[in-house]
Amino acid sequence: MVISREREAEILRYYHVEKWRVGTIARQIGVHHNVVKRVLAQAGLPRFGTPRPSQLDPFLPFIRQTLEKFPALTTSRLYGMVRERGYQGGPDHFRHLVACYRPRPAAEAYLRLGSLPGEEAQTDWAHFGHLLIGRARRPLMAFVMVLSHSRQIFLRFFLDARMENFLRGHVAAFNTWGGVARVVLYDNLKSAVLERHGDAVRFHPTLLAFAEHYRYEPRPVAIARGNEKGRVERAIRYVRDAFFAARRFADLDDLNAQAEAWCAGEAADRRCPGQDNRRVREVFVEEAPRLLTLPEHPYPLLEQVTVTVGKTPYVRFDLNDYSVPHTHVQRTLTVLADPHEVRVTDGQQVLARHQRSYDKGAQIEDPVHIDGLAREKRAARQHRATDRLTHAAPASQALLVRAAERGSNLGTITVALLRLLERYGAAELQAAISEALARDVPHPNAVRLALERRRERPGLAPPVAVVLPAHVRTRDVPVQPHRLDSYDRLKESPDE
Repeated sequence: MVISREREAEILRYYHVEKWRVGTIARQIGVHHNVVKRVLAQAGLPRFGTPRPSQLDPFLPFIRQTLEKFPALTTSRLYGMVRERGYQGGPDHFRHLVACYRPRPAAEAYLRLGSLPGEEAQTDWAHFGHLLIGRARRPLMAFVMVLSHSRQIFLRFFLDARMENFLRGHVAAFNTWGGVARVVLYDNLKSAVLERHGDAVRFHPTLLAFAEHYRYEPRPVAIARGNEKGRVERAIRYVRDAFFAARRFADLDDLNAQAEAWCAGEAADRRCPGQDNRRVREVFVEEAPRLLTLPEHPYPLLEQVTVTVGKTPYVRFDLNDYSVPHTHVQRTLTVLADPHEVRVTDGQQVLARHQRSYDKGAQIEDPVHIDGLAREKRAARQHRATDRLTHAAPASQALLVRAAERGSNLGTITVALLRLLERYGAAELQAAISEALARDVPHPNAVRLALERRRERPGLAPPVAVVLPAHVRTRDVPVQPHRLDSYDRLKESPDE
């Protein structure tokens, strides 16, 4: 049975201070008496009573030598080795006995690391769950950088941990602080270290180019040595407890605005570790002039992806489709993206600009691209209407299938549903179609009645179409009235 260090300390205190017996300690804390004996034996106390002969005694020299050479060897493997050498005991009894002879690793001592002003910064990613954006489930990643001397924190949230966002976090931190630390410590994450063999490190070439631009030294910590970047680890824990816990936010921009205000406010007003009589803000004011100056031009941080256009005029980027001119289908293009805009280029020519979407399976379109294709191919118009209807109300696809089985005119149904979509919206149309399918009436009239019932329940006014039909607009054209004095002249004729 494995017990914690706290329970071991409790056993030793009861034995030495309270003078309890082994059986009393075992009953009171709820462990086996052999566990208590093992803890006392590992603490250097002699074994209790007269030791009885054991089947394990002839194998003890072999067990000690093996554990001294291989201290992490599992008990099950050691039991198999001893069984091959003639041991006849059971595995459970063997496990309890071997635990008394297994060497315990010596506690490792650490030096308190200090840092000069402006000398070092530490950075890392932290995972903070997921965000639902439309149909996409995006990871919420926090980029955290902290100055080792003043403990000033920079915090920025992203929807992934790609290299472009990793570098955007650096640039935002440098701009916020007005300078760059001479050394930036990294964990062995793939955005920084591609390969490592002992002290031989192969950095990511993009990170090296970025560090060259800002003139700082990227330095990875040793493997399994989290204490070397303990400042950023503690900063991440502080962010979880003091900022993110029970935090409410509307979207990613709102969360980052709150994080920026928190770093400049509450986080900067806390006591500086190691200098309890001073605040982080005060120490940072002294450290800021020691930072390296920023370069004259910022580092370019566009995401660049090569994509191939299929038969339809769309390119796929980050789970979504963006439209391009239909003249560029079946070609290889380049996507240049930042957090807010997506550009599609063909060499130096910019073919399309779209607002970036973080949804999943969305179609972001420029009407010019689609209208050009519709003018060229009449068949594309009907497909366009059905496609638009399917994206707005997915249940319409099932309604069209069932209507086709009954021999209904799909073109008429599609036009009627599109009119209802313009008047009532996608959410209401989806609910009404589902209700019509539940009643087994795949017809636009059933959908229209369901929409009217849903409107009448809360007592809402009937929707008014924004765009009037063409024949109604024609009737409203002003007509110039004819002058009536010509009829008076007719009366003056001789034939009056």
